[in-house]
Amino acid sequence: MKKESNAPFNPCTKIVLLFLCIIISSLLSSIELELIFVFIIALFCIINKKTKFALKGFLIYLVVYFVSILTVQYGSNTLRSLLMPFLGLVHKVYPVCMFSMLILSTTKVGEFLSAMGYAGVSKKITIPLAVMLRYIPTVREDWRYIKDSMYLRGISPSFFGFIKNPALTIECIYSPMIIMASKAADELTIASITRGIESPKKRTSIIEIRFDFHDVFALIAGVLITVLVIYRRFFL
Repeated sequence: MKKESNAPFNPCTKIVLLFLCIIISSLLSSIELELIFVFIIALFCIINKKTKFALKGFLIYLVVYFVSILTVQYGSNTLRSLLMPFLGLVHKVYPVCMFSMLILSTTKVGEFLSAMGYAGVSKKITIPLAVMLRYIPTVREDWRYIKDSMYLRGISPSFFGFIKNPALTIECIYSPMIIMASKAADELTIASITRGIESPKKRTSIIEIRFDFHDVFALIAGVLITVLVIYRRFFL
């Protein structure tokens, strides 16, 4: 018996929108347009039932936006030289990171594999992406365990804790993270092979993935925004 997916959008739709997001973010010519673009991504997050994440992400970008404006208008030449390259990189990367985090938090591995199989995508592409979708949340969970252990030892994993005791902070973060990340990669590889992810036969799934009207609307909106950005950048 088939079970419908709880995700509002098809995983294929979100992957295509991510590629369009990369193109748009790289071509936007001003931070004002980038602010509007991040707002659009925040609206898409709300549609995907991630309201808290959308508000938090947009507020963080607002802080970066105002810091950039204040640095340009009131900062000294030295301060602008130090901050503007970093802030410029943040403005370009932030929308893509925000959209990527949305995909990771709203897409289950089973739904992703079902959607890729429905679209006829090669397993040489789907298998690495599926492992990535499972790997990042696993590493994030391990990071929470490391932070709890550091707090128990009276060590702060924050920036100020690093300034106070850099050697001990690095030792308590990087050493366990490298070991746990390597262990997580081995465990995910074994689990994937055990579940037959490399099987040449067509994969079946209990989850029913649909391509509905809202997917078509989202793709059309994404393409239109991309075309407008390209036209504004190269023809105006």
